[in-house]
Amino acid sequence: MASINVSVCSLDPDLEQQLTQFRFRKEKTNCAVVMKVDKESQTIVCDEVLEDIEGLEELKESLPDHQPRFIVYTFKLSHSDGRSSFPMCFIFYSPRDCKPEMQMMYAGSKLDLVNRVQLQHTFEVRELEDMTEEWLVNKLARN
Repeated sequence: MASINVSVCSLDPDLEQQLTQFRFRKEKTNCAVVMKVDKESQTIVCDEVLEDIEGLEELKESLPDHQPRFIVYTFKLSHSDGRSSFPMCFIFYSPRDCKPEMQMMYAGSKLDLVNRVQLQHTFEVRELEDMTEEWLVNKLARN
């Protein structure tokens, strides 16, 4: 039997537009779009937009301890030759102790969402304390 890519949750049209605008933004600051699954409508919606944040520490403070989230994050990356770039990353935060039902809804929707946002840097993290600037820079270096 052939496997079929089935998306468990649909993407909210407002969120899709918001992600497109985020992708082409011109500001040179760290920021993130945090997305969650609305269980009732089985739709991926915007949870919050964090503009001009200090970094991953500030982002982590806004995330729930026991619920998964999808995050599109852009930040200033300083290179050894003095240049700066602003990579855009997709982070799937999936805590180990979240409900299996939620885990499945998020995991089942991840691939479709990644394809829609079209980002090459896609990472998954299970523990908030693992999500550090060093972790992200190391991931980007290997990507």
